[in-house]
Amino acid sequence: MNNQKMIARHIIPRPKDLLITAVILTAATIIGSIFLKLGFTESNIITVYILGVLLTSLFTRGYTCSVIGSIFSVTLFNFFLTKPRLTFHAYDSGYPVTFAIMLAASVITGTLASKLKHHAKQSAQSAFRARVLLETSQMLQKANDDSDFINITASQLMKLLNRDIIAYPETNGRLSEGCLFTVTPGAENQVFFIAEEKYAAEWVLKNKKRAGAATPSLSDRKCQYLAILINDKVYGVVGIHIDGKPLDSFENNVMLSILGECALAMENSRNAKEKESAAVLAKNEQLRANLLRAISHDLRTPLTSISGNASNLLSNYDKLDDETRTQIFNDIYDDSQWLINLVENLLSITRIEEDRLNLNMSVQLMEEVLEEAMRHIDRKSAEHNISLECKDNLMLVQIDARLIMQVIINIVDNAVKYTPAGSEIKITAEKKNNTITVSIADNGDGIPDKIKPRVFEMFFTGENKTPDSRRSLGLGLSLCKSIINLHGGELTLTDNSPHGCVFTFTLPSHEVQINE
Repeated sequence: MNNQKMIARHIIPRPKDLLITAVILTAATIIGSIFLKLGFTESNIITVYILGVLLTSLFTRGYTCSVIGSIFSVTLFNFFLTKPRLTFHAYDSGYPVTFAIMLAASVITGTLASKLKHHAKQSAQSAFRARVLLETSQMLQKANDDSDFINITASQLMKLLNRDIIAYPETNGRLSEGCLFTVTPGAENQVFFIAEEKYAAEWVLKNKKRAGAATPSLSDRKCQYLAILINDKVYGVVGIHIDGKPLDSFENNVMLSILGECALAMENSRNAKEKESAAVLAKNEQLRANLLRAISHDLRTPLTSISGNASNLLSNYDKLDDETRTQIFNDIYDDSQWLINLVENLLSITRIEEDRLNLNMSVQLMEEVLEEAMRHIDRKSAEHNISLECKDNLMLVQIDARLIMQVIINIVDNAVKYTPAGSEIKITAEKKNNTITVSIADNGDGIPDKIKPRVFEMFFTGENKTPDSRRSLGLGLSLCKSIINLHGGELTLTDNSPHGCVFTFTLPSHEVQINE
């Protein structure tokens, strides 16, 4: 139907085009009469009519007016400008040939001019279409969610077609509330929201075909509805107000291109989000697998040791001397303490990850916190030279003492585990401006530069091996950094001189309030 209308549009001239043709031919006849009085030859007058046909082709639509102009040019030339004038007779026997050549030249000139104009219009439309599609593509690339994609598409269609647009996003297989885009700002048109129009949009969602005005389906509607569709997936429905003015082929092509661009952008966005979610899920699964594997390995050794030592005591208690029994009790205690620390770290890191860790803040003396933490250090610390130095007498901090003690214990226990017996571990605390700085330094082998950036990552254990059969889960330093950050401080790693490493964390100091 649209093709028939397009053909009729090019064949049947508008009244405006007929008027333009008449004015141009009248002007050509007047100019020809003036040329004739001035003594110009007939060939000069013929070129005036050919120019008139050319102008007719440029200023009118289609080919019809060009042909009409060509025929009337010959007729007017014969009637007004050849002898005998004001008649269709011609004295000269060569006039019929002149008339035929003039008609052919006029028709060819008019047709060529019309074709050139048509090709120029097509080229301009193609350039316009490419520019619009590029602009739409750039805008869609900046969109963040489905509503942005739909709104950009609808606004672009409204601007291009100069028609009111209504857009329905798809959510879980149903259409959401429609959003209206009107050409005239502030104008409201309730026709878009009546039940019949919404039914047409839902029909398009269900059948994945266009419907509404100027279509075979539900043609009595005011709007034409099209699906934002790709790979048999509908992402939304767009309604275009037709109001008795069907879209031409160019408008239809641009509209379909924009809808296709929108559907592709929405599919790519959803695929990217699904891939991101899948990657996060895979990472979480990998972390869970690593945690379970590490826990199963690390729990087996101390539990086996505790079970074996307890069984040995039960079976051979009277046969063992006091020194041996004491050693077995110490081994059981060490293994149980290691398990307790492991469970504490796991619980704390889980609460932090789930944002469920509540800080029990209180004002504490930093020196007392450090001294209390030293009482819970691994028993193997007796094989090392551990010293504590507080450079200031009064260092108050508002902290969760239990968590800060856990940080100190984790860092010192790491130094004990990964440095040879007899190594020096020095803990220093001092006040700098409004900050309390605590440094824990050792003179062990240090940490290689290539793994320093990863020491605070969860489950990263590096290349160091503990002297006993236990492996670290890689939770301690990650937990320490999270706890310090929650207190508004920072935990850093630097090299000690001449060798070893220094872990330094800061905490905001608390000033004493004196009430006078």
